[in-house]
Amino acid sequence: MFNLSKEISRRLPRAGWLPALAVFVPLGASADVISLFDEVTQNTVTPPVGVSYPAVTPEEIRTSFGQDTATVHVAIFDSVVSITGGYWPYATEPSTATAGASVNAAAASAACAALRGLFPNRAPQYEPTCASYLAAIPDGNAKTRGIAIGSEVAAGTLALRANDGRMNPAVYVAGSDPGDFRGVNPVNVWLPFVKPFAMTSPSQFRADGPPDLTSYTYAVDLNEVKAYGGAVSTLRTPEQLDLAKFATDAPPRYTPRNIRRFLSDSRSVLENSRFMALMWVAVADAGEACFDSKYYFDRWRPQSAIPLADTDGNDATVADAAWTPVVPTPNHPEYPAAHSCTTSAIATVLEKFFGTNKIDFVLDSQVPGLAMPVRTYHDTDDMVRDLSLARIYGGMHYRTSTKDGIVLGKRVANWVTRNFFKKRKLHH
Repeated sequence: MFNLSKEISRRLPRAGWLPALAVFVPLGASADVISLFDEVTQNTVTPPVGVSYPAVTPEEIRTSFGQDTATVHVAIFDSVVSITGGYWPYATEPSTATAGASVNAAAASAACAALRGLFPNRAPQYEPTCASYLAAIPDGNAKTRGIAIGSEVAAGTLALRANDGRMNPAVYVAGSDPGDFRGVNPVNVWLPFVKPFAMTSPSQFRADGPPDLTSYTYAVDLNEVKAYGGAVSTLRTPEQLDLAKFATDAPPRYTPRNIRRFLSDSRSVLENSRFMALMWVAVADAGEACFDSKYYFDRWRPQSAIPLADTDGNDATVADAAWTPVVPTPNHPEYPAAHSCTTSAIATVLEKFFGTNKIDFVLDSQVPGLAMPVRTYHDTDDMVRDLSLARIYGGMHYRTSTKDGIVLGKRVANWVTRNFFKKRKLHH
């Protein structure tokens, strides 16, 4: 007979563990054109609370922060690299002559044209900045040519992403067998049908699958989240609960805000644009691959599995009809963990771009009432571990789901960095 309590204890870091903290003074917003228009894109893709606009285009009807942000940054990168050279473009090379063109005008023009095509009814979020930024660039041939390049490349990018599959009339039918997800009208059912940016198909990196309900691994997974992730827990520490809440910041705001921290005014517009194109293509495809796996395996969440544990056929699990997770559970299937998928993809891009996983950085969460709203890291692996543990402490994921999500995100990001936005070698 295996000892579940001993196994669960072995898995977890010691009680009260926290990453080492350092004094941090937040910097002001970067003046770099890439940072500026990334923030504009964020406020367009996810308008401020209380602001709404008509939904007419597919992107307005079914906004996907990963895919839509990636579209904008691909357009920006292809515009910039057409002028500077140095790397292969993602897809679009302009016919407009690029010699002497303004890189800043091209980047801004590409962002604005892409946003106009995706979100024509959200113009108040981007048009004021588009107008003011371009007006500040001195008139002349460089500006005119840069604007033309950005507009042309954005049009090519939009054409490439047109009819991307997000309007697929996907219908979800909930199952009732043990292990089946029990959600009603779950979110992002259509996401597995969207055309990837880099993957050959949404299923290219499909996860291996969750453990069998009667297995040892499943029993340990379920009992771990039951013990640490419930609304009532005698084992979870205040620090662990704070981490769980930290990770509930809405991804469409949390992810772009924290990714933007890695931009730098000391880096060229080309390198900043390449970083964001790499990052957002990886995030978009990792998210899609994750949801392909989610809806393929359709695994139930702990909030269903624990009250119904008497139906799972596993003698090592015990039903608790009163059990509920300590933080709200997202309305989509459990396996694999989406936070693990995307955080792993982010970490992998960071490691490839900077050449190391030993990076000093901070993440912030805007969830009210946190003891630690800002967390300092010195290693991307620590970030991945924290965001994965947070989903166990929050009562919404099993450990195997976080592990397999990490593997999936890494595979997607490795594919992106190996095959796209690569250095262009000169031939003599």
